[in-house]
Amino acid sequence: MNMTHYMSLLADNQPWNLILFMAIPVIFAETITVTEFFILFTKNLKGSLRTFNKVCSILAGLYFTGVFLYLFPTAFIPLSVNGEWHTWVDVVAVGFYLSGVLFLLPLALLDLGLIARKRTEAEKMKLHFILISGFLVVAHIAMIFGMINPEIVGGMDGMMH
Repeated sequence: MNMTHYMSLLADNQPWNLILFMAIPVIFAETITVTEFFILFTKNLKGSLRTFNKVCSILAGLYFTGVFLYLFPTAFIPLSVNGEWHTWVDVVAVGFYLSGVLFLLPLALLDLGLIARKRTEAEKMKLHFILISGFLVVAHIAMIFGMINPEIVGGMDGMMH
């Protein structure tokens, strides 16, 4: 079976790539989400759980920004320039994976107090929830498309020209 570059990345250098590029970001995102639910349901915006949530959000945002800064020039750009994509499914999988930085970096910046400074705590929590939800959506889209065998979908005809 032919694999997307997303799945190839995760399959190579086992188990390290799987841990570095999948497990760490997803475990952070799931931890943030679960703690977020507890914070929202208890309405305790100042407790130790909120502190833990903020620390995880900052670490996740900074970590995934590092992943993006590593993969964009070493994978996305060369694949695009050299026309090495394995159909449009490959582009979707890698593109959505890398787009996670659009959600996790602002999440870190929010909890570092660098953005949305003038918003109320409730508005910040809403933005926090939207950002972590956005990351989970794009990460799952990447996973789904990443698992598709590119041979079963249409080719790249016209896409690179």
